[in-house]
Amino acid sequence: MKIKSYTLYQVPPRWLFLKIETDEGITGWGEPVIEGKAATVKAAVDEMMEYLIGKDPMNIEDHWNVLYRGGFYRGGPILMSALAGIDQALWDIKGKFYNAPIHQLIGGKARDSIKVYSWIGGDRPADVGLAAKTIVGHGFTAVKMNATEELQYIDSFQKIDEAIKRIAAVRDAVGAAIGIGIDFHGRVHKPMAKILAKELEAFHPMFIEEPVLPENNEALREIANHVSIPIATGERMFSRWQFKNILMDGYVDIIQPDLSHAGGITECKKIISMAEAFDVAAAPHCPLGPIALAACLQVDATCHNAFIQEQSLGIHYNQGSDLLDYLADKTIFKFSDGFVKIPEGPGLGISIDEEHVRKMAAVGHNWKNPVWRHTDNSVAEW
Repeated sequence: MKIKSYTLYQVPPRWLFLKIETDEGITGWGEPVIEGKAATVKAAVDEMMEYLIGKDPMNIEDHWNVLYRGGFYRGGPILMSALAGIDQALWDIKGKFYNAPIHQLIGGKARDSIKVYSWIGGDRPADVGLAAKTIVGHGFTAVKMNATEELQYIDSFQKIDEAIKRIAAVRDAVGAAIGIGIDFHGRVHKPMAKILAKELEAFHPMFIEEPVLPENNEALREIANHVSIPIATGERMFSRWQFKNILMDGYVDIIQPDLSHAGGITECKKIISMAEAFDVAAAPHCPLGPIALAACLQVDATCHNAFIQEQSLGIHYNQGSDLLDYLADKTIFKFSDGFVKIPEGPGLGISIDEEHVRKMAAVGHNWKNPVWRHTDNSVAEW
C-alpha cells in the first residue's frame, strides 16, 4: 500500500482537516491546525507531504522521525501541528487496514469511557453561574471557565475580586461535587497569579490551568509552593522534550498536551506515559474539531493517568459550525452522565461527512484571536 494523494480542507469555525488517500482505497483523516494560523500550518503540511507521497503509510514511527528529525530546524507550534495531523491520518489508515480501533494497536484499552468537561462563559466571563447550572443539568460533572479578563503585571485587586465573585457564583450554582477547571489562559503574570491562586483555594477547583505562560514555567515553583490546588499546563508545549523539564521540576500535577499540536497520537502517547512515571495526571487539550477529539479518545483509552477530556461542543468559538456537524454518525460522541465512551470503530472510530466538509471548505475561515490592549494601550495577553 502506498500513499497516493492528500487533500486539505480549511473549514469553519477555525479548523483544518487533512485527508490522506492510498492506492488501495483506504483513506485517513487528521486535524493539523494551530488556532489562528491555519493557513501557515497548511503550508507546512504541503511541505511534509512531499516526502510521504509514494511511501508505505504503515511505517508511522519512521515517517514521524523523518518529518521531525529530517529537518535541521524542528519543533514549535507550526511544524508539530502539521506533523500531528499527518500522524493522526496515518494511524486512521492503519486502523482501517487492520479493521481495529487505534487503541487496540497501541496497547489496548485501559478504560471503556472517560469523563469529559464542558466550557462555560467566554473569553470575558460574565453570568457563568447560570451557564454552569445549565451544563450540569445536561449531565456533565465538570466544567471549565476562564478565570479573568486581561491583567497587568501588577493590577487592581478589584479585578481579583470580580474573578472570585464569578467563581463563587459557579460553585454556589453547582454544589461541591462538580469539578471546576479554572483557566488562567496565560493572561495572568506571576505577581497577580500568586494572589489569584491563593484566593481560589476556598472554592476547591479541580485545577488551575496555565497560571503563567509556558515560557515562564519556572514561576510554577513559587505558585506550587504557595497553594495546594492542582496545577495544569501544556497546551502550548509541543514535544516530549518540552514536557521533560516540567516533569523533572515537579511543579505540575496535570499535563495537557494537544493531539493536534504536539506531534499527534505517536508523540502524545509517549508524553502522557512519561508523565505517569512522575505520578502526574493527563487531561488532553482539545477545543477543536471531531477528528482531534477522536484522536484524543484513542490515546485516553490506553493511558492509565488520563482522567478527563476537554471537548468543544457548544464552546464560544464554535459559532456557525460545531463539533458534530462534520460527522456522518453524530451519536459517536454521545455524552452520558458526564462521560463519553471510547469509539470502537476502525481507525479513529468516526465517519466524516465528506460532502459537508467540501461544502464548508468552500466557505472557509480566516479565524484570528482578538488582540487586547490595556488602558495604557500596551498589548495584553489574550
